[in-house]
Amino acid sequence: MEKTLKKYFPVFVLPTLIAFSFSFLIPFIQGVYLSFCNFTTVGNAKWVGLSNYKLAFSAGEGFGRAFLFTAAFTLVAVVTINVLAFLVALLLTRKLRGTNFFRTVFFMPNLIGGIVLGYTWQQMINAVLHQHGVTIVSDPTYGFIGLVLLMNWQMVGYMMIIYIAGLQNVPGELIEAAQIDGATAMQTLFRVKIPMVMPSITICIFLTLSNSFKLFDQNLALTAGAPMKKTQMLALNIYDTFYGKNGYQGVGQAKAVVFFVIVAAIVVAQLLVTRRKEVEQ
Repeated sequence: MEKTLKKYFPVFVLPTLIAFSFSFLIPFIQGVYLSFCNFTTVGNAKWVGLSNYKLAFSAGEGFGRAFLFTAAFTLVAVVTINVLAFLVALLLTRKLRGTNFFRTVFFMPNLIGGIVLGYTWQQMINAVLHQHGVTIVSDPTYGFIGLVLLMNWQMVGYMMIIYIAGLQNVPGELIEAAQIDGATAMQTLFRVKIPMVMPSITICIFLTLSNSFKLFDQNLALTAGAPMKKTQMLALNIYDTFYGKNGYQGVGQAKAVVFFVIVAAIVVAQLLVTRRKEVEQ
């Protein structure tokens, strides 16, 4: 059987490899090349070297400010989403009535599109802030908090499902042994349950980290970067540069390449750290 699989392996891999090449690999390589060019269409690209990258990091482009805002948002979102999702998962893995119903209810926001969520939350937050004579775009702090609330509401249920799967795979014998040895509920949580669900923690941190850094449609719908682009995240900054400034397509493409490198580096570092924890356990 193994010999047969090895023999026909290229036959089964080839269609997927061709599709991957045309849909991702070739456009990615072309995108990297275009980041070193001035262009309005792919056919009239002219090589300009590193000038696009220099412009991308210039003060007027706001890329650095967008990065700092995105990093702060990601840090808060990753912590809050994972803590809340894990706590809800702990609650819903107990033998309580209606757990399946509540699992469904918590997961449902993840099925709604980001644009719809953004406009919905904008209306709700503005309805509250209107009582104080302000709106979500009156102060960057309101936009920041609004984005964190939106992201939590959308993703907590999704992460909860992953944590529930991890908690249900914790051997009951280990928990019973801990209880026999006199471990308290908190000791059982931190010494048994959390170490055993480290694979789930790795997946959830990876998903929340990457999705938070790449957030676009929610940012566009909720604040659109206002006021004065102080709530503009990296993806929206790239979009505004590429489509909002005539002749800046190359700069936008350079920002996109830098954005890819930043997200890839952070995600790979996170995977290395959390997977090392899994190995230790």
